[in-house]
Amino acid sequence: MPDKRKRLTRKEYHLDAITLAKRLLGRRLVRLLDGERLAGIIVETEAYVGTCDEASHAFGGHRSKRNDSMYQEGGHAYVYFTYGMHEMFNVVCGRVDEPVAVLIRALQPTEGVEMMHRLRSAKPRKTPLRERDLCSGPGKLCQALAINRGLDKADLVKDRRIWIEEGYGPSAEKEIAVSSRIGVEKCGEWGKMPLRFLKKGNPHVSVSPRPWKDIPPDFAEIVCKGSKNPSVSR
Repeated sequence: MPDKRKRLTRKEYHLDAITLAKRLLGRRLVRLLDGERLAGIIVETEAYVGTCDEASHAFGGHRSKRNDSMYQEGGHAYVYFTYGMHEMFNVVCGRVDEPVAVLIRALQPTEGVEMMHRLRSAKPRKTPLRERDLCSGPGKLCQALAINRGLDKADLVKDRRIWIEEGYGPSAEKEIAVSSRIGVEKCGEWGKMPLRFLKKGNPHVSVSPRPWKDIPPDFAEIVCKGSKNPSVSR
C-alpha cells in the first residue's frame, strides 16, 4: 500500500468514535517541531463513545474547562494532563457538542527518531531506550513528539504544528485486534467493553493482548449492551 502525506479532511473526522478509532490505525500522526517532522504510524487507539460511556470525561454530559475540547467539531485535538505527570493526546470526532473522541495510545516511529530519543531521554536512564519503546504508550508518545496542553484544541485539518496524514491508509478489519481499554477497570461494564483497537501483532503497542483477539462478529451488540446512545453502534 502506498505511503501518502495528504492530511485527513474534516469529513473524515465526522465519524463515531469506534469507526474513527479503527480507521486511524495505519494513519500517520505528524508533529512539526523546530522545522523537523516527528512522525509515527498509529498502531493503537481507544474509543470514548459519548455521554453514555462511564469511562469518558464527558460521561453524563459533564463539561468543564478541562474537557471543553471534546465538544468541538471533529478534527480537533483534545490534550489533557493526568496523574500529575503525563499528557494525553486525543482526536475529537463527530459533530459540534457531540463529545466523542479517540485516544491515541501508541505509534510506530517513522521520522525524527533521533529527536524523539532526546525528548524521551530528558531524565538520565540506566539503559538507552529501544525504538519500539519510544511511543509505546499515550504518555510516552506525547513526550516523544513534544505534545502538550498548548496543542489542546488544535485544528488537525489546518494547524501547522500537528496533524494526521493518510500514511498507509486505514487497516483492514482482519488486521485489527481488540481488547478492553487500559486503566478504566473501575468503570463497571464500560471498563470491560472491547473499545481498544490495535494493529495485530505490532511490537510498538503499549500492552500486547494475551492472546490477540479479532473483532467479534457480534461486536456492535456487545458494545451497545446497556447503552442508550445509538451512535455507538454505527
